[in-house]
Amino acid sequence: MPVQSLPASLPAFHRRLLKQYLYLLKQYPIITKSVTSGILSALGNLLAQGLERRKRAKEGDPVKELDHVGVLHYAVYGLFVTGPVSHYFYQALEILLPPSVPFCMIKRLLLDRLLFAPAFLLLFFSVMTTLEGKTSQDLKDKLSRSYWPALKMNWRIWTPFQFLNINFVPVQFRVLFANVVAFFWYAYLASVRK
Repeated sequence: MPVQSLPASLPAFHRRLLKQYLYLLKQYPIITKSVTSGILSALGNLLAQGLERRKRAKEGDPVKELDHVGVLHYAVYGLFVTGPVSHYFYQALEILLPPSVPFCMIKRLLLDRLLFAPAFLLLFFSVMTTLEGKTSQDLKDKLSRSYWPALKMNWRIWTPFQFLNINFVPVQFRVLFANVVAFFWYAYLASVRK
């Protein structure tokens, strides 16, 4: 007996979801961006752990259990740091370097890459070390081992995305755009921090 297919209602669901997100973004911009950052940061850490588990399994090494605390740390970082800090940074960029400023596209990129990125990466290592309950000596050791390679990788990976983000993406969507890229970036950072 043939089974009749029903049309999928996913497009309507996606439209409603987008409409709701846009409403929340307009009504509660910082909270919406913060929650989105928290969720995508946690998912980025899950991706990192999944990739690490897969690599260990391929090499025949013992596979570790899922680190729920690590996922929570990334969620906290996204919620309380990435979302709000990024929101205010992108707003400040619009005020400091509006499109009418000569060479604003290059100036924005330089400000982001040479000032914001190094400071934000330092903040990442500091907050994560604190969340893990480690000492200031642990932070110094981590920074001496991992900060410079992570910053160089940040410049390599993020520069084209940030150029597009800060110059062509509407300001209200910049945190979301950066969070989507950060989903993969956090997977890299989690692997570097180990």
